[in-house]
Amino acid sequence: MDQPADASTAGPDVGGAEHVHSGKVRDLYRLADGRLLMVASDRISAFDHILDSTIPDKGVVLTRMSLWWFEQLADLVPNHVLSTDVPDQVRGRAVVCEPLEMFPVECVARGYLTGSGLLDYRASGQVCGIALPPGLQDGSRLPEPVFTPATKAAFGEHDENVSYDDVAAVVGPEVAARLRELTLQVYGRAERLARERGIVLADTKLEFGARPDGTVLLADEVLTPDSSRFWPADDWTPGQPQASYDKQIVRNWLLSPESGWDRASGEAPPPLPDEVVERTRTRYVEAFERLTGQRF
Repeated sequence: MDQPADASTAGPDVGGAEHVHSGKVRDLYRLADGRLLMVASDRISAFDHILDSTIPDKGVVLTRMSLWWFEQLADLVPNHVLSTDVPDQVRGRAVVCEPLEMFPVECVARGYLTGSGLLDYRASGQVCGIALPPGLQDGSRLPEPVFTPATKAAFGEHDENVSYDDVAAVVGPEVAARLRELTLQVYGRAERLARERGIVLADTKLEFGARPDGTVLLADEVLTPDSSRFWPADDWTPGQPQASYDKQIVRNWLLSPESGWDRASGEAPPPLPDEVVERTRTRYVEAFERLTGQRF
């Protein structure tokens, strides 16, 4: 699930539901029957800050895209969604889901080298203890997808890449092996489906939880522009930053002189210009429509 956020980001009152916590994007409630209600907001975060600006319809896009992916992956791994019959005020952006014991690890699969994996590679030639061939560049396709887990950081702190052995030490060797297997299976299926639709799935972050009987389920969101890097396949060119269907537009603006924001200052980022908000919304919607074949 999302990491807990500042109380100022708490979600709306949902009649008859107990607010459990708010994360960077999602608000979690407990229903009277013990099931959970997970609501995707229009909040957007960057560089471990929740921005004052929101992206219209973002929560609806994330919810609809996750539901579509859960269907595509149902034969590989069960998921936590029980129902989409939710209160009217959160309809379209919420699901009723099964309470699970969440594993304290971000399960990341990478098929292409970029982001924190690229930084690790440049420093050591490895990512999460996995040696990679020399000469790779930003955006290079890896010889085969790799499982590169990370710790779940407290809100406002960075997730930290860790080795497979570190994961096994926390959750046990059997569970670690299952998480690695499922993560790579999900990535393999999703990468193929995305490629057929003209999109490169560079990497993705998954979260899993367990039922009391030990059954492992896919949870939270899955394969959205918030949890994955999607690149237009036609524009993919290793050796440079890639065009993107995610919130890279927001990151790029915040790091530009135009924003006037110093990332090292510790201060919150400024509000986004309307043009950046609209371009970001357009990219989220485009990713949804291109992947699912549905109109938004």
